[in-house]
Amino acid sequence: MQPLHTTKLRQLETTANQVRQDIIEMLTEAGSGHTGGSLGMVDVFTALYFHVINHNPKKPEWPLRDRVVLSNGHICPVLYAVMAHAGYFDRKELMTLRKLGSRLQGHPHRGTLPGIENTSGPLGSGLSQAAGMALAARLNNETWRTYCMTSDGEHEEGNHWEAVMFAAKYKLSNLTQIIDRNNIQIEGYTEAVMPLEPLKEKYEAFNWHVLEVDGHNIGAIIAAVAEAQAIFEKPTLIIAHTIPGKGVSFMENKYEWHGKAPTPEEAQMAIKELKEYGRKIRS
Repeated sequence: MQPLHTTKLRQLETTANQVRQDIIEMLTEAGSGHTGGSLGMVDVFTALYFHVINHNPKKPEWPLRDRVVLSNGHICPVLYAVMAHAGYFDRKELMTLRKLGSRLQGHPHRGTLPGIENTSGPLGSGLSQAAGMALAARLNNETWRTYCMTSDGEHEEGNHWEAVMFAAKYKLSNLTQIIDRNNIQIEGYTEAVMPLEPLKEKYEAFNWHVLEVDGHNIGAIIAAVAEAQAIFEKPTLIIAHTIPGKGVSFMENKYEWHGKAPTPEEAQMAIKELKEYGRKIRS
């Protein structure tokens, strides 16, 4: 991984801001979808696709590419938007989100859109898929790595913890899981619905290497991934503390925005706020 210089960091922050604006426009055009988590994970996905992972948008099936598995598929607007900015497909196609016949389905589907590594929908399944990929790479003596994005809410699923045990048993140090720790799910706040804490200590007890970062600090995210790459014979978990609805003041930290799209009027206010922030980044 290349060192992160100030100029590159500024570019990443600018890209993240543009991605957030695209997400708002996509969801508004679709009239449905998940806003909170999509906005909250923008900085993580921007760091991955524009600085961390080895990939080639022009050759999405390149055998040596790193794999990005999205377990919490409902936040696919952030994945689609980042992929479009990276060059996997034209950004104009983002406006087809959730439309009949669109390649941009409401949950990602492998085989429909180049660059999508897994089909997701039922929560709790992604880490199993990612662990299988990581084990395959190990058995084939391949050097590519697997990154699995999960939500905190899906940790209520029992099969997720089976994958946690599996990854530890096989010492999958080529597997990095990043949790979107935004503390919300569709019915409310996670600690009210089904408490997850102490999350860090639980994973450490399962023999994972655990890091915690500010999920909106791109430099910290990249540094955590770099540390994960240096860990031997343990999978790594990065707990990314994020703000759902990040960047739009009236959406931030409100679980009501977990699964609804903005109205045209709300979108206009959101875009204005994001553009103002974008000007501050560039100044």
